Amino acid sequence: MTNPTHMTLAEARDALKAKKISSVELTKAHLSAIEKHNPALNAYVHHTPEIALAQAAAADAKLAKGEAGRLEGIPIGIKDLFCTKGVNSQAASKILTGFKPEYESTITSNLFREGAVMLGKLNMDEFAMGSANITSHYGPCINPWRRTDAPEKQLVPGGSSGGSSAAVAARLGFMATGTDTGGSIRQPAAFTGIVGIKPTYGRCSRWGVVAFASSLDQAGPMTRTVRDAAISLQAMAGHDPKDSTSAIQAVPDFEAVIGMGVKGLKVGIPNEYRIEGMNKEISDAWDKGIAILKAAGAEIVNVSLPHTKYALPTYYIIAPAEASSNLARYDGVRFGLRVVEDGDSLNDMYEKTRAAGFGAEVKRRILIGTYVLSAGYYDAYYKKAQRVRALIAQDFKNAFTQCDILLTPTAPSDAFAIGENQDDPLAMYMNDVFTIPASLAGLPAMALPIGLSKAGLPLGLHLIGRAFDEETVFKVAEVIEREVATNFIPAGY
Repeated sequence: MTNPTHMTLAEARDALKAKKISSVELTKAHLSAIEKHNPALNAYVHHTPEIALAQAAAADAKLAKGEAGRLEGIPIGIKDLFCTKGVNSQAASKILTGFKPEYESTITSNLFREGAVMLGKLNMDEFAMGSANITSHYGPCINPWRRTDAPEKQLVPGGSSGGSSAAVAARLGFMATGTDTGGSIRQPAAFTGIVGIKPTYGRCSRWGVVAFASSLDQAGPMTRTVRDAAISLQAMAGHDPKDSTSAIQAVPDFEAVIGMGVKGLKVGIPNEYRIEGMNKEISDAWDKGIAILKAAGAEIVNVSLPHTKYALPTYYIIAPAEASSNLARYDGVRFGLRVVEDGDSLNDMYEKTRAAGFGAEVKRRILIGTYVLSAGYYDAYYKKAQRVRALIAQDFKNAFTQCDILLTPTAPSDAFAIGENQDDPLAMYMNDVFTIPASLAGLPAMALPIGLSKAGLPLGLHLIGRAFDEETVFKVAEVIEREVATNFIPAGY
């Protein structure tokens, strides 16, 4: 057998069921790959080999009895934002140093019930705030890809789910969990040449996921193929009575639609996404995707999303506002870091703990959020942003009267070097210009690779579907993936 870490998740699943390989063997291969490559990538920040091998042995026992779950024996990585019982869950923040939950998030519970094997916890931007995985308390995560014209430069893997995207791209796990608030699954997927889907808001439970912006956060899988993403989302999704925002919706068989084709489907191309000064490589990649779908029998229609230009400022009012409320709980009293000196008052402890525990980007967003929620500014900023959000959602509803799915770019560029744009928050925020509108509307959206840039880096396309119509997203994505037929493996992995 070739390197077992280079199989797809679906291939590994089938090999395990056919007893061509055991889960213990598969897990050991991944642990060896992590030991070899992770020091250079900093993708895994908490290693759990003992847990992984115990879960793998249990999976082999179930496989022998013919009792396999959907992910039985499949090694995966878990973003540090997900609470995992007895294992460090710090949201990549100093303020949660040493926090080991006494409970399991619903998503990880679902995955473990289906037989998944946890290799460890993955790096991320602190509290999921960032687009480059450079705000982590653990230090930056490194993209396994390199520019052909500047191989010495270390590139960002995207964010906030940068550890997840780097691990999957570098073959250090068949799948990784991610979370997406404004593009944090899709943008890193595009930067690393993998598939990432943000399901409809409410499709996956948020219970046990450290909150950033509660009306936007949504968990989803990051994988190397569309089929793998369908299998993974099936295992993750479902109604959760512990989460008041969890939708009471049946979970379809997402894998069943793979290969059904797109003949007769209408694919919308939003006029407003042809932004001024768009990178020609991004534009050409978009045109390539359009040509693939047209050749496959889809009808291409132009649509308008007139309020798209307001999405970025709307998001950067709503998300920080919700973050400032959610992060108020981190004060040094109940868990994590506590900074207190003799004679300090309770307020002194709050101030010193939060000053030492939060990074610069988190502090920036807390300040923005507190400002827009303050007396005299609530109506002018937060309330108005919510009204614009409703208009953006209505734009999508109108567009879907003319088409079945939307096709856009994922990110305005390929992966950039660590340090670029780091001192310019507005430039960093622009990385999510194509992904934020779908997040504000709560719609399912997927990033998948379409090709390589002139510098040899992955470029991604972006599909946006109707609410709770992930099936069409998978169907269309698989057609593009099949036609591209490029093995997106970074050199040396």
